[in-house]
Amino acid sequence: MRFIHTADWQLGKPFGRFQPEVRVALADARLDVVDTIGRLAVSSGTKHVLVAGDVFDSDGPEDRVLVQALSRMARHTCQWWLLPGNHDAARTGGLWDRIRSKGVHNVRVLTEPTAIEMEPGVWLLPAPLQLRHQLEDPTVAFDRMETPGARLRIGLGHGSIRDFSMRGETRNQIAADRARQSKLDYLALGDWHGVLQIDGRTWYAGTPEADGFQRNDPGQVLLVELDPQREPVVTPHRTGKFQWLQREWRLQDDADFLARWQALQREVDPSSTLLQLTLTGIVGLADRVSIIGRLESEARHILRYLDLRADDLSGQPTDEDLAALHVEGMLGVAADKLKAKIAVGGVQAALAKRALERLYVEAQRGRDGI
Repeated sequence: MRFIHTADWQLGKPFGRFQPEVRVALADARLDVVDTIGRLAVSSGTKHVLVAGDVFDSDGPEDRVLVQALSRMARHTCQWWLLPGNHDAARTGGLWDRIRSKGVHNVRVLTEPTAIEMEPGVWLLPAPLQLRHQLEDPTVAFDRMETPGARLRIGLGHGSIRDFSMRGETRNQIAADRARQSKLDYLALGDWHGVLQIDGRTWYAGTPEADGFQRNDPGQVLLVELDPQREPVVTPHRTGKFQWLQREWRLQDDADFLARWQALQREVDPSSTLLQLTLTGIVGLADRVSIIGRLESEARHILRYLDLRADDLSGQPTDEDLAALHVEGMLGVAADKLKAKIAVGGVQAALAKRALERLYVEAQRGRDGI
């Protein structure tokens, strides 16, 4: 038995923090990935795609998003099994009834915790969420599901394994040993937005299109092969279009920055890269101006999106800069005393100069409003 395990599509996600053109590109990519998954199913000879919750970002998506999603699924020959998650929980008269009313032949909606025989001897045990937050383990129902003649039992759920070092976004806690307790051959989970293996039979597929600056390996789906005689063979496949990268560069000078920036452009497709860049270190004032200028005038336009954090990149003042430093109040008194110690020389002069440099940097930061 072979199938694709995916989750957390969150179609219709608004991406409100971004400029309009970036929001549109990110939202369209989440629809495009449905086709990517469908093509993978066909090319790998897979008949079934299991979507482990949060198919949509809310239980009231716009008609365009709903129709686009269903039309894309309809054009591929695989069977799509859709589970309500915490973002799109099953409620009477809501989203899932709208989907059923469209009558798409190869889309199955799993709003009831009832086992379904996908193929002879292969049973799917769904744990749909009826509410955004449930106090009980939604997969407990697996133990009560009858699967006569089963040679394979596949669980499908959405929630957080209790032993996460970083918790998922819901309070729908799932027992870490659910696969063993419920005698499952595989447990396909959603909620965690990156690929994560819990044990040999329990996996999170993550979101197929990354949606945040996180280090949890998003942008993939899992191709799963099951055999009753052995553990599942699980193969991740990259599906995401956009990369959300986090980088922290501790810089020495403008040349150091330029080398890193050029290397990054060789490593990625800039037009499909969202970059959260943190700069630290102490460089010359002219170098700092050059670095920030290049990022604002070049990188911000080459990349899909740039989140620049440069507060901790300090400009090293020259002796002339320090001599011309003029601040008022208590800082002015401190600056005058430090200048006097520097003029006297001796063992305290070097320390006083470093203190004055720091005072200069903070004074300039205040004037720049950063």
